[in-house]
Amino acid sequence: MIGRLSGLLLLKQPPQLLLDVNGVGYEVEAPLSTFFRLPAAGQAVTLHTHLVVREDAQLLFGFATVAEKALFRQLIKVSGVGPKVALAVLSGISVEDFWGAVRSGETGRLVKLPGIGKKTAERLLVEMRDKADGGTADFPSAPSAVPASPLAEARAALAALGYKPAEVQRLTETMKADGMSTEAIIQEALKRALR
Repeated sequence: MIGRLSGLLLLKQPPQLLLDVNGVGYEVEAPLSTFFRLPAAGQAVTLHTHLVVREDAQLLFGFATVAEKALFRQLIKVSGVGPKVALAVLSGISVEDFWGAVRSGETGRLVKLPGIGKKTAERLLVEMRDKADGGTADFPSAPSAVPASPLAEARAALAALGYKPAEVQRLTETMKADGMSTEAIIQEALKRALR
């Protein structure tokens, strides 16, 4: 998987751009939110990427932030939302506003996005609501950067293992995590889950 690219920006034609990485030109599709942050052609740029492999194509999608990439990955897991629609969503709403709309159940806000009808908006709310619970950087599905503490890292790891945010909170909320390593917190939480 190609997870990140750094190189010279050769061409910007929304939604596509061409990035030269050590003499290899990568065609990358990106949301408008990323395009607004790009430097001028000929300048250095780093993009967080996601590779989609299909029978007929290999498509590379690029994002200015980890939060955009994480939301893109969550969106394409939803039935009826492919990479093109996910790009349109990210082009039409910020990551923070999207999660805010999901938390507050605002289908009206989501149907204004290109490619999102009423049924798809309702599906997004249903399938993504549990990923938006908590709304803190402690969970990887929330719009966040790298977790800042061992407790936050442990919570992110537990969520990545498939535990729901509410269960992660329950398993770690009474833990005396001060001075504990990420690994120790995870081990203690897993012991609690087995009780």
